[in-house]
Amino acid sequence: MHSFDEYRKFVNNHLTDLIGDPGEEASELADAMRYSLEVGGKRLRPALLLASSEFAGGSMDEALPYALALEYIHTYSLIHDDLPAMDNDDLRRGKPTNHKVFGEAMAILAGDGLLSTAAEIVTGQPLEYSSDAAKMRNHIRAAHEIMSRAGAAGMIAGQTADIKGEKLEPTADLIRFIELHKTADLITAPVRAGLMLSGADDDMLERFTLYARNIGVAFQILDDILDIEGDQALLGKTLGKDAEQGKCNYAFVHGLEAAKKELHRLTAEAKEALAPYGDEAVFFTELADSLETRDH
Repeated sequence: MHSFDEYRKFVNNHLTDLIGDPGEEASELADAMRYSLEVGGKRLRPALLLASSEFAGGSMDEALPYALALEYIHTYSLIHDDLPAMDNDDLRRGKPTNHKVFGEAMAILAGDGLLSTAAEIVTGQPLEYSSDAAKMRNHIRAAHEIMSRAGAAGMIAGQTADIKGEKLEPTADLIRFIELHKTADLITAPVRAGLMLSGADDDMLERFTLYARNIGVAFQILDDILDIEGDQALLGKTLGKDAEQGKCNYAFVHGLEAAKKELHRLTAEAKEALAPYGDEAVFFTELADSLETRDH
């Protein structure tokens, strides 16, 4: 297996390879799509997919289109999240948000373009393996995993609850729903899809699903903490937005210290899920630790 930096470099080297040419009349669309992809990012989700696929015996080249599709989906969600009707943010990754550069209409279309491109990728890839029924099935499973967790019962359900929650008294159940769907679904998807591409067995899928769900929820809880006490220069986005907009923030309901304890508990449980794999899973356990202590 490779290091996280190697996976990130591989993704960055191919980041816009699958962004098609919409033609001269719509050239601004491609510019807007590329803008938000290229302003930076951790590339956590594509790295997780590549690493999971390799862990189960697959290759990075075969998994790359799905990794890119996930980054396109993630980036589309950020573009739309930043819009005035959603989180109304001026900064993303330290740069002006898409609608500040291209206008609201083009930002909406850029997000739509990234999502539809991702759908084209994951529905087209299985056709490349039509002569191998087992491999084609693996690709179909991976494609469905990604699109369903990004869909109306997955990430979008979480975003909906997040928006609706601004008008509600925050509860532990509502916050957990938002964590599981708004954030954890799109971290669970790459892990499961990567394993599926490589034909992982049910036990491996179960253990890695628990791992991914826990680091996904932990990721959102740390975001909640950082919104209160983070460094805006490091985070590259406006802080204090949760309080300003009445968001369902874990730390608001349970307190900062409880949030930090829960963050640590989830990280420990994530690593414990992979204990049977020992040193073979060191990439994933070290990643869990690094996510717990990230400052941006």
